[in-house]
Amino acid sequence: MRILLVGINYAPDLIGVAKYNTELCEDLAARGHDVRVVTAPPYYPEWRVPEAYRGLRYRSETINGVSVTRTPIYTPGVPTGAKRLIHHASFALASMWPVVSSAIRWRPDVVFAVAPSLMSAAVPAWIAARLGAFSWLHLQDFEVDAAFDLGLLHNRRLRAPMVAMERLILRSFDSVSTISPQMLHRLITKGVEKEKVREIRNWTDVRKISPGQACPHFRKDVLALDPSHFVCLYSGTMSNKQGLDLIIDAARSVGKANSNIRFILCGDGPQKEQLQQLASGLTNASFLGLQSAENFAELLRAADVHLIPQKAEAADLVLPSKLGGILASGRPVVVMANPGTGLAEEIGQGGMVIPPGDAGGLAEAIVTLAGDAALCRSLGEEARSIAVARWDRATIISAVERTMLAQHQRRQGPSPTAPELAPLNAKNRNAR
Repeated sequence: MRILLVGINYAPDLIGVAKYNTELCEDLAARGHDVRVVTAPPYYPEWRVPEAYRGLRYRSETINGVSVTRTPIYTPGVPTGAKRLIHHASFALASMWPVVSSAIRWRPDVVFAVAPSLMSAAVPAWIAARLGAFSWLHLQDFEVDAAFDLGLLHNRRLRAPMVAMERLILRSFDSVSTISPQMLHRLITKGVEKEKVREIRNWTDVRKISPGQACPHFRKDVLALDPSHFVCLYSGTMSNKQGLDLIIDAARSVGKANSNIRFILCGDGPQKEQLQQLASGLTNASFLGLQSAENFAELLRAADVHLIPQKAEAADLVLPSKLGGILASGRPVVVMANPGTGLAEEIGQGGMVIPPGDAGGLAEAIVTLAGDAALCRSLGEEARSIAVARWDRATIISAVERTMLAQHQRRQGPSPTAPELAPLNAKNRNAR
C-alpha cells in the first residue's frame, strides 16, 4: 500500500505524539509498505526549532525507510492559547501544498491524519475523497475542548464556531480513531457515526521496557541517588495540562515525614522553569532533562513508583501517552483521576487512584507505598500484566495494518482471499 501520514509531530522529537507517528510509519515501512509523511520541523517539547531546521523553506529527508517532507511553521517561544492557534494554523496552511502535490502525483491508498493538529486534517480528508483513498483521522486529544476547559482560550464566543468546524472535520473522514474507550464515546457524542469509530491506543514495546532491578549505576550516576532511596518519578512533558505543581506540594509535605523519599521530574516543556522555581529550597526534589531512547527503559526501572498528576478539567480529553511504558516497567503508579474516567479505568489494580488536585492524597499514597514493599510488588506485577494484554506495540500496529489492508481491498473490489475484518474498537480489543 501507499500510505500518506499528515501530522505536526515526528522524529527526531522524542516524546508525545511524535513517538507514535514515527513508530507507526517505520513499522509499516518495514512491513513493505510505501510510507510518506508531511510534518513540521522538530520543536517539541521545548517549543524551539533546532538551527538546522529553521527557515521558510520545505525540506525532504528519508528516515528509516520513510520519506519525510517538513513544512515551515510558526513556533512560539511561550505557547499561549492564541499563539497555539497561530502555530497550528501555520502548519495547516503550509502543509496544503505537499499534501495535495503528493496526493496528485503519488496517489496514496490510505491518507492518515493525526490530531494534533486538527486544523491540518481538513485537506487530507478532502483530497482522499477525490482520489478514492481511505481516509483515517486519529485523535490523540480533543484540542478544542482542552483549549477552553484548561483555560488556554478564554473567548467563549469562539467555542461554538470551533466546535462546528471540529464536527465537520470529524465527519469528513471514513474512519476516526482515538486512544481510550471514554474518548471513543466522546467522538460519538460529537456526531461521528458509531460504525466509523475505532480505538487505537498508544502502544509500548513490552520487550524493550520490562520489569527488573534498577541499574545501580543509573541511579548513582544519572539520578545522583543512593540505592536506599525510594524514588517517585514523573517523566514527560511539563505543561499546564498535568498539574505538576501538585508533585512539588507533595514533595514538600513528604519531606517532613520521610527523608528517604526522593522526587524526580524528568522532561522538558513550557512550565519547567516555573516548576523549578516552586521547588527551590527542596532537597528531596530534582529535575532531569529528556533521556535518550537508549536510556528510557533504565529510567523507568529506576523508579519505585511512577506519578501521573492530572487536572480534573483534562479528564477524558487525553490519556497520557507515557502510561504504556510505565505499566510495562512493572512499577506501581499513582494517578490523579476521578472514578470512571479513562485514566482511572486503565490503571485497574496496577496502582492507586486519588482525586485530581489532592496534593495531600498524593503525599499519603506515596508514604504508604514507601512503607509497604509487598504492596508495591503486587501492584507492579498487575501493571505489567495490563501492559502486555493491552499495550503491546506489535499487536496494535498489526491491527492498524489489517484495517488499512481491508479498506484498500474493499475499494479495489471483492477478493475471495480477503476476509472481512471487524472494526477495531472497544468491543474487540484485548479482554480486560
